[in-house]
Amino acid sequence: MQEGGMRVRTVKSLQEFFRESVSSAMDKQGLDADDHTAYYVVNLLTLFARSEAFYEGEGQPLRPLALMLADAVDASSPEERNFVLQRVGDISLFVAGFFGESLAEKQVDIDYYVTMGGSAYSSLSVSIRGSVRGQAYTAVFAELGAKFQDFVDVLTEVRDEARGNDVVDVLRLYEVWLKTGSRRAARMLRRLGIEPNQALDGTTRH
Repeated sequence: MQEGGMRVRTVKSLQEFFRESVSSAMDKQGLDADDHTAYYVVNLLTLFARSEAFYEGEGQPLRPLALMLADAVDASSPEERNFVLQRVGDISLFVAGFFGESLAEKQVDIDYYVTMGGSAYSSLSVSIRGSVRGQAYTAVFAELGAKFQDFVDVLTEVRDEARGNDVVDVLRLYEVWLKTGSRRAARMLRRLGIEPNQALDGTTRH
């Protein structure tokens, strides 16, 4: 069923919806990842579906990632530092995956979020290694850091499937590929008959 141009689907729970959506998106993207990592992403989407969990506070905008990382450097304890690193990784993944198109008009683009998020998760995996929490999450955060762009592609696939939008901004798609090397963007461009080419830049694209 469709309503207002968007597909309406009945699911048992939001978590179940994201579990099915992430699993389907990973299959389409050919992404091989540990079940625990996929489960983390599902829980992240379920959590951030509530705006109060995503934003710092009611009506408060997100703090710039650079300031958040500065907080991690100045943290008074390893636990505080790890919390901030995880927050940077989570926000970066969510923003790049679900709002990557809108970043074209912002001061920092999607590649900034990919770099910051991947680095934050990788640093976190090292920081918690050897701890009780690290026994469960070191491998998860290491994989998220190493495959950050792949998981951004997964979230973008989840978004597009949910809204059922077949309209493609080809120039933005090419720009995302140039900035991030997104394999999803490359495949979509090829389906449109466009071969991604690093030799092209903003002055030669047409």
